[in-house]
Amino acid sequence: MTDRQLSPLALEAQICFDLYSTSLAMTQVYKPYLEELNLTYTQYLIMLVLWQNDGISLKEIATALFQKPGALTPVVKRMETDGLLKRVRSKEDERYMQVTLTKEGQMLKQKGLRVNQCMRENFAGDNQDLNTLSLQLKQLRAKLRSTID
Repeated sequence: MTDRQLSPLALEAQICFDLYSTSLAMTQVYKPYLEELNLTYTQYLIMLVLWQNDGISLKEIATALFQKPGALTPVVKRMETDGLLKRVRSKEDERYMQVTLTKEGQMLKQKGLRVNQCMRENFAGDNQDLNTLSLQLKQLRAKLRSTID
């Protein structure tokens, strides 16, 4: 049976399932690389944000990751306990929580570059294919977000 002959409610006909199962597969491929850094996938994403823009607020990190700050708070607290970052509450506005990398967190950046390189090597296809796919996913995300914002 081709996709066009599937029932509209068939699991295999759902783009949401394609994205979900692909995301699960992606995190499973990342897992051994991130274990070398002692990071979960969510922690890795937070580190990517901070490696690019250290010293931003928890809210800005959450916005970059399309998350709510409350969902990331336990993860960030754990990362602080692990010595990767520091959280500092603003004296002027207690709602503002600045997050900065520690020296240990900054030193992980080189290993993070290696993770990125290894992941690119895992993909069949060239950089153009990945760039095209990335653009399509960003466009889809923007369309979806416009319906919920």
